[in-house]
Amino acid sequence: MELKKLDYAITVCKVASELDIDLNKEFYFVGKTDEEYSLVCLTEDTPINTIKRDDGWRGFRIQGELDFSLIGILSKLSGILAEHKIGIFAVSTFNTDYILVKEENFDRALKILDLAGYDIV
Repeated sequence: MELKKLDYAITVCKVASELDIDLNKEFYFVGKTDEEYSLVCLTEDTPINTIKRDDGWRGFRIQGELDFSLIGILSKLSGILAEHKIGIFAVSTFNTDYILVKEENFDRALKILDLAGYDIV
C-alpha cells in the first residue's frame, strides 16, 4: 500500500461557527456536531478567531480510492504506530484516509511504516 507524505504543517482547531471557515482554501476538513465545529487545515490558513487550536501536525494519506468493503486499513496503520507510542489524528474522506501525527514523530512514523512494508512517496 502506498502512503503519500503531505508537505505542509497542519493545525487542528475549533471555531465558533462555519462563518469562521474560508471554504476557498485548498486543504481543509470540517466536522460539525451538536457540540462544535472542528477544522483541520494548513497552519497558515488557520482562522484568526479560533476557540482552541493545536498546531504542529504533519500527515500522510493512503493513496488511491479505498473501497468501503476494505476492512482494517486504518486500524492496521494506527496499530503499528500505537505499538511505537505514536498517537494519531485520523480524518476520512469519501475516497481515502488521512493520518496526522505530531511533527516531532513524523519522520519516525514514516520510517516505521516503511519498515512495515508500506511504500512512502
